Amino acid sequence: MNGDDIPSTGNDAPGAAVPWQVTVLTLFPEMFPGPLGHSLAGDALQRGVWRLDARNIRDHGLGRHRAVDDTPFGGGPGMVLRPDVVAAAIDAACPEGDTRPRLLMTPRGRPLTQARVRELAAGRGIAIVCGRFEGVDERVVGARALEEVSIGDYVLSGGEVAGLAVLDACVRLLPGVMGARASGAEESFEGGLLEYPHYTRPRDWDGHPVPEVLMSGDHGRIERWRRQQALAVTRARRPDLLAGEGTGGASFDAP
Repeated sequence: MNGDDIPSTGNDAPGAAVPWQVTVLTLFPEMFPGPLGHSLAGDALQRGVWRLDARNIRDHGLGRHRAVDDTPFGGGPGMVLRPDVVAAAIDAACPEGDTRPRLLMTPRGRPLTQARVRELAAGRGIAIVCGRFEGVDERVVGARALEEVSIGDYVLSGGEVAGLAVLDACVRLLPGVMGARASGAEESFEGGLLEYPHYTRPRDWDGHPVPEVLMSGDHGRIERWRRQQALAVTRARRPDLLAGEGTGGASFDAP
């Protein structure tokens, strides 16, 4: 699924850029856009660079109480999201012809990488299914072509926080979101390394001066220093990246 074709909503002005379309399926739609309603992502949302549709899986629940889960076959703790309920929610949100990637946020998924983020951001949008409880029935994963994605080797209460992380990583790469495109090209994981350290004023803070090379004005020397620093921090903290086995991670921007 490459996300190149999604049906038009009919709401876009002729000749206007088609927004990056996001559909989130969750039991807690009020969690969205959450922090993505602020800063760069929030501004881009207001300007129509991307569009968000958060839908409640419980709208497709069964019976008077809108049940969405049941006990696992074979026994064990917790509850499992029913395949019929999840499938109905996906089918309603992603009709025929909608080829956006469908991500299922789960700790058993493939680790998210910056390379995958770039692919997703380059498409027309994504649909995200936020797991809860013990997860979703395995049958719906294959039947609805869900791409299982993890943001780290730890367990969250649900897929919503993970989904927000995926969206933040993608939205910031959309055209017109970041002011300086170069800022996205020199960050952690973009070149296979963690990012070099940064410094700003004052030149001497609490007895810690800024490295002299950064004030030298010699751009070639500065570039070599930054490369050396990036290699050193990557070797110390993420040697797996140097071995070509990196699984991605996080880089942070100013608001």
